[in-house]
Amino acid sequence: MTGGHVINSQQPANNSQRASRNTESNESNESNESNESNENNHHTKNQPTPAKPVVLITGAGGNIGSALADSLRQDYQVVGMDQDEADSILQADLTSADSLALAFHHFRQQYGGHIATVIHLAAYFDFTGEKSPLYDEVNVKGTEKLLNALADFKVERFIYSGTMLVHQPVSPGERVSESTPISPKWAYPESKAETEATIRQHRNGIPCTFLHLAGIYNEQSAVPTLSHQIARIYERDLKSHLYAGDLDAGQSFIHQDDMLALFKRCIERRNDLPEDCTILAGEPDTLSYSELQDKLGKLIHGEHHWRTISLPQPVAKAGAWLQLKAEPVVPDAIDHGEEPFIRPFLIELASDHYALDISRARQLLDWQPKHKINDRLPQIVSQLKTDPVAWYQDNGIRPPDWLVEAEELSGNPETLRKRHETWYRQEYQRNLWGPWFNIGLGCWLMASIPRLGYQSQAMIYSDLLSGALIVLLAFLALSWRLPAVRWATAAVGCWVLTAPLLFWTEAAAVYLNSTIIGTLVIAFSVLLRPAPGVSPVAVMTGPDIPVGWSYSPSTWLQRLPIIVLAFIGFFISAYMAAYQLGHIDVIWEPFFQGAIAGDGKNGTAEIITSSVSEAWPVPDAGAGALVYLLEILVGVAGSTRRWRTMPWLVVLFGILIVPMGVVSITFIIIQPIVLGTWCTLCLIAATAMLLQIPFSLDELIATGQFLKRRHQQGQSVLRVFFTGDTDEDDGRRDHNSFEQSPRQIISNVFSGGVRFCPGLMVCIITGLLLMFSRVLLGVDGAMADAHHLLGALVITLSVIALAEVARALRFVNLLLALALMICAVVIPTSTLSIIATLAAATVIMVASIFRGPASSSYGRWSRLIV
Repeated sequence: MTGGHVINSQQPANNSQRASRNTESNESNESNESNESNENNHHTKNQPTPAKPVVLITGAGGNIGSALADSLRQDYQVVGMDQDEADSILQADLTSADSLALAFHHFRQQYGGHIATVIHLAAYFDFTGEKSPLYDEVNVKGTEKLLNALADFKVERFIYSGTMLVHQPVSPGERVSESTPISPKWAYPESKAETEATIRQHRNGIPCTFLHLAGIYNEQSAVPTLSHQIARIYERDLKSHLYAGDLDAGQSFIHQDDMLALFKRCIERRNDLPEDCTILAGEPDTLSYSELQDKLGKLIHGEHHWRTISLPQPVAKAGAWLQLKAEPVVPDAIDHGEEPFIRPFLIELASDHYALDISRARQLLDWQPKHKINDRLPQIVSQLKTDPVAWYQDNGIRPPDWLVEAEELSGNPETLRKRHETWYRQEYQRNLWGPWFNIGLGCWLMASIPRLGYQSQAMIYSDLLSGALIVLLAFLALSWRLPAVRWATAAVGCWVLTAPLLFWTEAAAVYLNSTIIGTLVIAFSVLLRPAPGVSPVAVMTGPDIPVGWSYSPSTWLQRLPIIVLAFIGFFISAYMAAYQLGHIDVIWEPFFQGAIAGDGKNGTAEIITSSVSEAWPVPDAGAGALVYLLEILVGVAGSTRRWRTMPWLVVLFGILIVPMGVVSITFIIIQPIVLGTWCTLCLIAATAMLLQIPFSLDELIATGQFLKRRHQQGQSVLRVFFTGDTDEDDGRRDHNSFEQSPRQIISNVFSGGVRFCPGLMVCIITGLLLMFSRVLLGVDGAMADAHHLLGALVITLSVIALAEVARALRFVNLLLALALMICAVVIPTSTLSIIATLAAATVIMVASIFRGPASSSYGRWSRLIV
């Protein structure tokens, strides 16, 4: 989806691609018309006529305009005009005849009525490809107004700064000459061609020279197509490896110094040139797009061959269109972004070739370029590496956020980039076995189809296609340059896990096979180091422990309880899913009988085949097993600093645990109330899910605090959320590891954010007694249901409050205890039941008052642990 490098303008390399009025000669990001001047406050009237010939430059406030003025000032009296008032520049507006008339009135008073040369640089330009009304208003009609204002002056030569893009492109091996047909292909060169026609029509006898210039560059900046190509390769952007045109096509360039010499030579020979002449100017030898790619790859990254893949134009245009449409969805205020440079119209120009025949320039001006882009690229890349952020800014490109942050942190972002790339490649090489295993797993999945007794055609097609995609994507993932492919492979793995549930596969071997292969594919795709998509700044800098915290909530020891509990929940849920899918005929239930007489089912069987379960489009136990499995995978993923390097993963982890825990508790609550029986396996699985919540809360809070800090420091929350970032580093490191005795490991697991609390344990036991009061005390009816509901809620809140960061939740138990007391008064029941209810409420209320141990620090969150 790479853009056409053939796009050329005499706009400065520091243009952004947004609409702007600029000068052809490197005006930078003007947002209004670049026009002639209206008045000059820096000269006085009636001064003697200068002895030097007068040269008038429109658009003199731009980079090229000011450089041209400086180069001519020794031999000529240079008068600058521009829309913006500045020293030694007359202010004028090309779109206003009155403004031009007033400007030239002052000009005549100051410099007289004789002008040796007018150099017309001012023009409107943008890189959107759209036909803006400003092209006609500023370039065409504005030039007409300029010529009308010059009608009363004696002008020896009018030089117009045009572009080679007005000509029809040629094929590689051919050259564009002045006789090549005028056939511009997009809005900007179309306006230049129309402007030239207007000049010929309204020149009023003034001799004219039309310079059709190649793409301008110098050591600090280049035309947008070249500068963006350099930036893509520097960032190793995926688009730097894709191109939708002829790789042998190329464009001519012209160094700024050669261009200045060209203008000077035109002025010197102003009276010797034909009255109406067109001159092509640029370096006659071009570098093809592939040669530029290889040259830049070698200079920037030391790679002798930069792999560039030809992409079909329809695919590239569709991708460019989607990216363009998707970009404005996120406001600039959030992501500090800019519209994509590569647009569909650039794709159409990607095969255009512009090599120039400059024989007329040699003949009429005795001019030929002294510089070659091939020789100057090392200097351009050197400028980039010396100060990357400044180079991006000089070229009107927004630097990547990690680059700006790296400069703020170390002052030398190039050093950090190299260090990160070296580390990344070394880690990738160490774990290259992962993609190879995935290739084998994809083949295994396809080979399983004739052997495992598939009964569903949908599953056959699904696994055949999934296996082929895994093989293809895993093969691409062998390249460390394609981190996005690893996520794509993991996505296919997720589908392999889900397909047996969606298609209700009746073959147990198929379900087991898909579960194992899907899990391993995900693990070998994104769980291996280096983690794809993490910012270099996040990886190479920053602390292990959050600001103000006494420990890191992302260490392996902190995640270990969650992973162990997730394994328990997975095995139980997968066992129940096997019953739902018909893989087994009987399911274990040691305590509870079924509520429906004569159906031959125990409590577990009735519940997991109830109308509530069957309302799901997939086996609900299978969905639970899938969630537990994803918890395991997400729990293993990331480093001990993932609270700041992968915030999105931490949030995903929390979403899998906290909401699913609430769903599990809700399902437990409704079992005796709605379905009239219990499910032992469901109780165990729900307990495992509930116990995960307190162990996960501290990491969620640390991540939330980190995102808030970065937002307050002016960073994009969306970018930090997905790519991570650095943070304030006090030098502390977390050394928790498994190189300890089992006793020490268990001690460290419970030395973080979850601690044993006597008061909460009393609440949990009391809640359990309430849930089973119908069994233990014979409570029935509405009071039994109230006991069950409120007891389950007390347990849930008390377990969550075992996390120090959530300790304040215990106060909600006071409200639940009050609700119990109200139930004792309003619900008719036995005296024993009333006494038990009031006693349980009193115990819960008293036990919830005391905070219990809370000795860790959590930054500003510590204030909420009361």
